[in-house]
Amino acid sequence: MPLPKITTPTYELVLPSSGKKIKYRPFLVREEKILILAMESGDQKQITDAIKTTLKSCISTRGIKVDDLPTFDIEYIFLNIRGKSVGEAIDLVVTCPDDEETKVEVKIYIDEIKVNKPKEHSPDIKLDDELTLRMKYPSLNEFVKTNFDFNAENSAQIEQSFEIISSCIDVVYNEEESWAASDCTKKELTQWMEGLNSGQFKQIESFFETMPKLSHTIKVKNPNTKVESDVTLEGLTSFFV
Repeated sequence: MPLPKITTPTYELVLPSSGKKIKYRPFLVREEKILILAMESGDQKQITDAIKTTLKSCISTRGIKVDDLPTFDIEYIFLNIRGKSVGEAIDLVVTCPDDEETKVEVKIYIDEIKVNKPKEHSPDIKLDDELTLRMKYPSLNEFVKTNFDFNAENSAQIEQSFEIISSCIDVVYNEEESWAASDCTKKELTQWMEGLNSGQFKQIESFFETMPKLSHTIKVKNPNTKVESDVTLEGLTSFFV
């Protein structure tokens, strides 16, 4: 006779990017095992794959494609699943900013961590009096694969920056017609970007720099100097413990 099936509770949250409600369950022992092994490996790709596997298993709402979700949606969903799975609080060790060496333990509650959306951020970039460029957000795969850096100092990093930018171009349009990036080859997109002036390219950089991100600011008091400082934690790796 088989053992009885254990009922797992279901919860809801709102996706920061779209405002859509999704349902999810906590991760189970098998998924926790995958995550722990990935963490112990220290390999970014393994950690990313483990997070994706967990999300696909835990999200019950139909039509949600994890591979297409913006990075900040993935981070937010994962944190909430983590909270319902192993506890609503995260214990971290942070370095005090005033002396940059003293470490203190802090406790952060997951329901206080939000996705920060800067007011100046917009996916639409006006290139000139006629053309507007609409960007889309990088998926977790694209983000990790390229590990882009807009302050790149060598040709390899510059190529990576161009790759992530081209993958995030959605459409160029004016009042009369539009040109979809999906209809272009990678070479065509690269050549098009190389034709932008520095001001236009800086606007694209600003899209990434102001992109919504998982963020939480805490106050930390240095026990040695008694100085209290603000420490801002950003991105999933700051909370993934």
